[in-house]
Amino acid sequence: MYTCAVPVATIWTSPESVRELDEAGIVNPVSMNRWIAAMTQEERFALCKEKRIQSQLIYGEPVLVESIQNGWARILAVWQRTGQDERGYPGWVPIVQLKQSQPLNDLEGVIRVDVPKCQLWHLDGTPASIVVPFNTVLPMVKQEGDWVFVSTPDGERRIRKQDVCTAASVHQFEKYSSATAAERAVEFLDLPYFWGGMSSYGYDCSGLTYNMFKACGLFISRDAGDQAAEGEGIPVDDPTVWKRGDLLFFADDQTGNVDHVGFYYGEGQMIHATSSKRGAVEICILAETTYAKRLCTVRRYSEKPEIL
Repeated sequence: MYTCAVPVATIWTSPESVRELDEAGIVNPVSMNRWIAAMTQEERFALCKEKRIQSQLIYGEPVLVESIQNGWARILAVWQRTGQDERGYPGWVPIVQLKQSQPLNDLEGVIRVDVPKCQLWHLDGTPASIVVPFNTVLPMVKQEGDWVFVSTPDGERRIRKQDVCTAASVHQFEKYSSATAAERAVEFLDLPYFWGGMSSYGYDCSGLTYNMFKACGLFISRDAGDQAAEGEGIPVDDPTVWKRGDLLFFADDQTGNVDHVGFYYGEGQMIHATSSKRGAVEICILAETTYAKRLCTVRRYSEKPEIL
């Protein structure tokens, strides 16, 4: 087992998927801001169209490493449920962005970052060089005053108590409703769309829904196609029974495969991460979009779906 040792590590389809302009995204330290800023919208969308990226990891996320070849690790992201592999989401990550897990003792639980971005501090109170994204989960060593002390891939650090939630284990964070998950998405309005995105530097459509549910103590599958097979089916042709937090799924016109998902936000509105037009997280009136005619499934998740 290894853990992600950078704020965000991209899971690539293969080492050959990386373009020259992606250099800033495969090093350690990584700079998501510099990488995203250096790409045109067309170059960002090519990550999807050319099937270069699969998903992403965030700081401290565990992975199973199957093999290491020429500086790249073939991994399984064990927290990201997928129909591709029952063990976790597969792909390739530069080994420099991972660190081998070490046994931990005398822990008090875990923390989850509950703000869009969060500074880590050294034990002497000086800021560390790393800022971690929303939903980062780390082992908790102790709480002391306004601080929580955590174990990280870079050693023990501290973090502001006001920026995190705590629990006895990753399965025991307080659970909230699907409506709350949809409301959490509002915090990321106008965040740029990023194919395969699983961090507060940029989400894709199912990355947004996955992470907002994760923020509510609920784990669902990583991809829209798998998410569409979970939960409770709700009538597609009767919007009067839809509730805020229901997931709306859309199918490709030609293949019939699910290729998009968003939260129903009430009053005929949807909040989603879209690659069209603005290419960002937005709230829209569903009937006024091109998505409306492609709606194929509506699913409702209970407050306590299957936990990983």
